[in-house]
Amino acid sequence: MKAEILWAWRRLNANYWFYPALFALFALVLALVSIAADRSGYAEWLNDVAWLAPARPEGASTMLQVIAGSMIAVASTVFSITIVAVSYASGTYGPRLLTNFMEDKGNQLSLATFIGTFVFALTVLRTVRAEDEQPATAVDAAATALPGFVPQLSLLLAFVLMVLSVAVLVFFLNHVPSSIRINKVIQDIGKRLLRAIEDTYPENGDEDGPQNRPRGCPMYAKRAGYIQLMDFGEMEALARKCECEITLLVRTGDFVHKGLPILEIANGDCDDACMDELAECITQGFSRTPEQDPEFLIDELVEIGLRALSPGINDPFTAVTSLHWLGAATADLGKRYLVKDVCKDGEDTCPVHPVADDFKHFVQRGFGAIRSAVATSPIASKIMLDTLRNAALSIDGVERRELLLGEAAQLREQARLALEGPDRREVEARFDDVMKDFKRD
Repeated sequence: MKAEILWAWRRLNANYWFYPALFALFALVLALVSIAADRSGYAEWLNDVAWLAPARPEGASTMLQVIAGSMIAVASTVFSITIVAVSYASGTYGPRLLTNFMEDKGNQLSLATFIGTFVFALTVLRTVRAEDEQPATAVDAAATALPGFVPQLSLLLAFVLMVLSVAVLVFFLNHVPSSIRINKVIQDIGKRLLRAIEDTYPENGDEDGPQNRPRGCPMYAKRAGYIQLMDFGEMEALARKCECEITLLVRTGDFVHKGLPILEIANGDCDDACMDELAECITQGFSRTPEQDPEFLIDELVEIGLRALSPGINDPFTAVTSLHWLGAATADLGKRYLVKDVCKDGEDTCPVHPVADDFKHFVQRGFGAIRSAVATSPIASKIMLDTLRNAALSIDGVERRELLLGEAAQLREQARLALEGPDRREVEARFDDVMKDFKRD
């Protein structure tokens, strides 16, 4: 249940409606508090401020109507612009990138600001009393010496929120075209991938994960879906409580179906109660997400590169940008000890054993998946060879460097089949240069 709650909270923050709803509730509470302050006479001192001329009921009502009407109109426009941008990005860069734009905090907070200002202005508007109207309560009658009732503090806050909304609108109009630029999209994915690698594999080294892991009683998936989140902390606590070890058979992001073993309980009793509690530490869903899944981000970079190199688009320079970030991620992976940090007490005493990761798997997932498309473009082929060389030169492990050299050799072989004439000779010459750098180093 803890994993389900944690996952629900993370997804709630990623939903497009969460911040607008939160800001609307906050604006409602703020409006009620400021109105109460006006009615209680705490804000009467505003009438004596020389540079702040107190508003009359008709002017206050008009101002609040303009703010409320303009804010809901701007909110509708912002939502429309966002949907158009998301549709364009999804169709151009790939449907899996839709999540990235829906989770964009700039878009969410912009819409939330306009919605909050609208709710605040509308709530305050209903309390304004014209000069010829009778007070609703004795408190209203005593709230101000001016005819009618104008919540001066609330009106001032509404004006401040309006100014803030204008500033947010200017930010939004700059943010949307900036956020759908392909270089910015790839940069965001690349930076998020590098952070995920650092969080997942915090230790430096040149070794892959241990292959020898304890085996025991299997626990089977109860339904089909993608593994979206694993609560490793809760797993560790349960393993120590049940005096056993837990060996995971799947990674976050893997697709499982009913009856497929997802973990095993070793060196302990296969207690049904422990099995049920362990099942609550794993959440499943209909799609993959970047949470605990660096491979998902690698796949996004690969997808952008493949689309860019498709005959219908033929944009090798976008593919080059994807290759650069793949190279940076591969170089970072090549310098790390590829064992997930799942226990607080360290690897030696950790009773939870994740699926063993290896550098070859990541190289094939990234460069191996995009190789055949890159081989059809002389520009992308030469850049990929340079990227593999640069990644290898920053890695100390001999075996890992050999893997990258092998990937370069496979690219040359693929390019021989796809390219002809001067293009093929240029790619082979670039490969020879890469080999010289390897031997010289």
